[in-house]
This record gives sequence, structure tokens and C-alpha cells, in this order.
Amino acid sequence: MGIEVQRPPLEAWYMNDSEEDQRLPHHRNPPEYVTLEKLAALGVIHWVLDADNHETDPELSIIRKDRGYNYTDVITVCPEMLPSYEAKIKSFYEEHIHMDEEIRYCLDGSGYFDVRDPEDHWIRIWVRKGDMIVLPAGCYHRFTLDEHNYIMAMRLFVGEPIWTPYNRPQDEHPVRKGYVHQFLQPELLDVDMSISA
Repeated sequence: MGIEVQRPPLEAWYMNDSEEDQRLPHHRNPPEYVTLEKLAALGVIHWVLDADNHETDPELSIIRKDRGYNYTDVITVCPEMLPSYEAKIKSFYEEHIHMDEEIRYCLDGSGYFDVRDPEDHWIRIWVRKGDMIVLPAGCYHRFTLDEHNYIMAMRLFVGEPIWTPYNRPQDEHPVRKGYVHQFLQPELLDVDMSISA
């Protein structure tokens, strides 16, 4: 078993519609937080791991083995380290899907992953050091740094990595249809709402 990491839990909230800087938190007024259970219902998986010891962390090794993540690399996103920084940040923030899971493990720094709820509202997920997050294939999402302008993240993948984004609209794409069928079907949402009522 890995070391228990002492830190606040993952935070997620509904975004306002402001056109202000994408790096701001964009809370609604009053703030509307989203539970881990609601994120899980959208297919978002999350762990808190020991980022300081990621190279020898047995918990990460188990996750990689169980989920088949045989490829890893590390990317640093900040103005000093990423070539064509402003262009890359803009492209990351375009709403898109991937054909495979998007897996990111925050080793240092922080940033925001935004995902759509069933009514097409944005949910902002604040990823910080130690957070490992999986967004399912076909899930509309985007990424931006927060006001600290720095994240170092491990990217994980099954097989050879394919980072191709497919910008919205992709509603007729088979992978998007598969995501909708699995996570956004009305009858499943009715069950979920009745449980939370």
C-alpha cells in the first residue's frame, strides 16, 4: 500500500459564464461544488498519490499494471519550458475529445481540467500535486493552467501514445457516441438523480 498523502481532497465546481482570463477559478456566485461521486458518474476517475516518490510508488505501479498504462512521459507546462507556450495553451483550451483515455498525474504545480455535465454545463476540476485523473475516451473536455502558470505532469497511455484532439462538434463520432451511451443516457441519469434525492 502506498503512503497516505495528507492534503485537501480534489475540488471541482460549476463554472460561471464569464469571459475573463481562463486561468481564473470561474466560480459561480455562490459557488456550486461537485462531488467525487458526480465526477465518477461522468466517467472521471481520480486518485491521490505520493508525487514526491512517484518513481518508486507501489500504488502507482499497481494502477499502471491493472489499467495497462505501459507508456509514460513527463511534460512541464509553463512559459519558460514549453515552446510556443501561448499557442499551446490556446489549443489545450479548445473543447475536444480523444479516441482514448486522457490520463494525467500532477507531479508539481496545478491546473484545471474542465468537463461537461449531462446538461452541457462546464465543471472545473482543480488538479494539484498528487492528483492523478483519468478522463474517459469521448468525454468533451479542455485544459488550462491556473494563475500560477505552472504544472509538471506525467502522461500515461496504453500502447503507443496518440495525442490527437478532435475538436467539438464530434457528436456523430463512434467514440463520442460510446461515451454518451455509457455515461449520459437519460435512463441512467434518472436513476442517479433518484439516488441523490
